[in-house]
Amino acid sequence: MLITHDTRCALDTVVDLVNTAPEDDSAPDGLPDVAALEGFVHSHQVSEVGVLTEFDLSAVRRLRGRFAAVFAAPDAHTAAKLINELVAAAGTTPRLTNHDGYDWHVHYFAPGASITDHLAADCGMALAFFVVAGERERLRRCEAPDCRHAFVDLSRNRSRRYCDSRTCGNRLHVAAYRARRKEAAG
Repeated sequence: MLITHDTRCALDTVVDLVNTAPEDDSAPDGLPDVAALEGFVHSHQVSEVGVLTEFDLSAVRRLRGRFAAVFAAPDAHTAAKLINELVAAAGTTPRLTNHDGYDWHVHYFAPGASITDHLAADCGMALAFFVVAGERERLRRCEAPDCRHAFVDLSRNRSRRYCDSRTCGNRLHVAAYRARRKEAAG
């Protein structure tokens, strides 16, 4: 599956957005205030964003939950329905643009769109490409028992199981190794 630069950026953005949600009631929100949302927008180089407000923060948090539902969708039909709702609500307006040193690419949000519509349109379309390509199963959640972070499995053989193999994956492999050694010593 060919993934263009702007699609990859939108995928990274949607994954990071979903992963800002608290894992449980005791965990902190990754977007606690407008300053954090501004930092998120800046770090993901989201273009054409005006002044952000508490209203934007609240709307982006709601959008985050809707994107999380796409990653949790049990099948392609459910994911497609959720994505269609996101993209339609954003008033998607595809247009070609070149800016900030990037060659021609497609923006799916209308000029002057809110940050929520911007993210819903661009990130929704990036997820839509996976459904269209028959690759929805690449939209995953980490299999580590104490981590449910979202990620996109871009491995060649669709075998990635953890959001980060160096932390979640390695920790589980070490635990399994220690359990085997303990059992063998037994």
